[in-house]
Amino acid sequence: MLQALFPFVYMVCFAVIAGGAFALMTQTLRSSSARPTPRRRHPEAPAPGEEVLYLDLSRERLENLYGQGS
Repeated sequence: MLQALFPFVYMVCFAVIAGGAFALMTQTLRSSSARPTPRRRHPEAPAPGEEVLYLDLSRERLENLYGQGS
C-alpha cells in the first residue's frame, strides 16, 4: 500500500519543481526583453552645474588639521 504512494508523491514533487523552474525561466526572459524604466532623480540631488560642498578626508588633510590643534 505504502509502496504505491511513493511514485505519486515523487511525480507531484517533480511537477512542482519543474513548474517553478519554468515560471522562473519565463519571468527572466520577459524581464530581460522589457525596456528598463528611467530612474527618477532624488529631490535633494544637486542640479547639473550646481556647486556642492564636500568634506576632504584625505590622510594629509587630516594630519594637517590635527597638527594645527596641538
